[in-house]
Amino acid sequence: MTEGSNRAGDFLAGMAASSHKRVAAARAQLAEAELLTRAQDSALPPRMELSVRRFDLIAEVKFRSPAGGKLREGSEDSVMARVAGYAEAGAAAVSVLTEPSRFDGSMEHLETAVRALGGRIPAMRKDFLVDPYQVAEARLAGAGGVMLILRMLDDATLQTMLECAARLKLFVLLECFDEADIARVRELVRQYASATQLLVGLNCRDLVSLEVMPGRLQALARSLPDEVPRVAESGVATAADAARVAIAGYDVALVGSALMAALEPLQLVRAMLSAGRTERARRS
Repeated sequence: MTEGSNRAGDFLAGMAASSHKRVAAARAQLAEAELLTRAQDSALPPRMELSVRRFDLIAEVKFRSPAGGKLREGSEDSVMARVAGYAEAGAAAVSVLTEPSRFDGSMEHLETAVRALGGRIPAMRKDFLVDPYQVAEARLAGAGGVMLILRMLDDATLQTMLECAARLKLFVLLECFDEADIARVRELVRQYASATQLLVGLNCRDLVSLEVMPGRLQALARSLPDEVPRVAESGVATAADAARVAIAGYDVALVGSALMAALEPLQLVRAMLSAGRTERARRS
C-alpha cells in the first residue's frame, strides 16, 4: 500500500472511528429496538420520494469542509432560509451534513431542514455512516434518504444498512471514488434496486490531497451502472460544469461548497439546472 493510500485510509478511518463513537453515545440514550420502533411509527410524516427528471440538483447544506474551511455560520434560521430557497429554485432534494467534527453539522440541522421543506422535496442525511442505527436516526429525523460511502463499509455492513433503508423506505445514494468502488456498486444495484430507490454517485475529490479532479467524472461516467440515476459529486461549481456533467451522462449533480459560498445561491441553482437540462435535451 502506498503512502497516499494510507493517508486516504487514515482520513476515512478517523471519520469512521468518530462515527462509531457517536453511534455508541446515541445507543446509550436510546436503544436500537426503540429507535427502530419510532422510525417505523405511522404517525411520522410520510417520507419524501426523490423524483429525478431530465437533469436535477441535490443542493447541500454544510457549514465547514476539510478542504474549504469555514463556509458559513450555522444557525437554525440560516438552515431554514437556505433549504427553503433551494426548494423554491428547483432542487430535487437537499443534502444536509450531520457530521460535527469536520463539517460543523448536526442532526438538528437535518430536523430543521425537514421542517423548512414542509414536504416539498426530500432531505438526505449526508455523513460518514457506519451502522444501521444511523439510517434509522435519519428516518426519525424526517429524512427521505441517506448517503453511504462504499470505501468505508464492508459487504456485510452495506447489506444490513441497505436492508434497513429498504425497510424504512429511504432512498440511498451509494458513493464511489474509483473503479474498484464501481465494481462493487454494480452488484449492489443488481441486488437492491428493486427493494429501495438507489442512486450511484461518483465523487471526484481526491481523498489524500482533498483536491477536486473533475476529469475523473468524465473518465468514469460510462463505467457507472445506467439502471439507476448517476450523480456527479464535487467538481460542479458553475452552470458550465453542470452542462459538462450532463453531457457526460450524469442525471444529477450534488453541489455543496459552491452553493454555500455563492452570493446568490438560488440564481446558481437555477443556472445549473437550466444548463444541465439544455444539454440533456440535446442528447435525447
